[in-house]
Amino acid sequence: MTPSPSSPSPFPWHTPVMPRSNSGGVQFGVADSEPTFYYFAYGSCMCPVDLKRTFGESAHTYVIGPATLKGYRLGFYRRSLRRNCGALDVVKDPHRVVEGVLYQLPWRFSEPLDEREEVPNGGYRHETIEVHHRGKVYANVRTYVVVDKLAEELAPNDWYFNVVMRGAVTCGLSEHYCWQLFHHMHQLQQRHGQSQCLRSA
Repeated sequence: MTPSPSSPSPFPWHTPVMPRSNSGGVQFGVADSEPTFYYFAYGSCMCPVDLKRTFGESAHTYVIGPATLKGYRLGFYRRSLRRNCGALDVVKDPHRVVEGVLYQLPWRFSEPLDEREEVPNGGYRHETIEVHHRGKVYANVRTYVVVDKLAEELAPNDWYFNVVMRGAVTCGLSEHYCWQLFHHMHQLQQRHGQSQCLRSA
């Protein structure tokens, strides 16, 4: 049975990441002389702990906080070559909103992030967007979108499921959105399990 929001949480709840900033809005942890870029994560990169594997240092210090991207929706339209399962994508939809995590990253992280998103192999590409965070609009924000989208969504595996939920919860996405995300992934996994059973019958 699929849990309801009133049931005990199916994923671990953590204290939300609380990034610090000075009165001028410059994020701490980024040297004034070091060039940076804004990055909006909506999938596994929402989890700063997992991003540490890519950057080789803590990503918590670069979190600005939860943000919303208007005019897009989520979908699992990419088969991850590393994990052999569905991976998240965003596609344009004027009636939908995607929640995610906004980072301000040092420019030296740009290439490792591209490699993680399989940009050199044509997996994802950059998309420049604007997002909203606490009433402020951030322009010229980088996100990643799938180049060759699957015709139908592909279910994530348990590892991807858990790391996406961990990032959504720890970085303070809305409770409603967290449950919406949980149910979407859960339903895809159930559908995948049913189709596997039918094929093996």
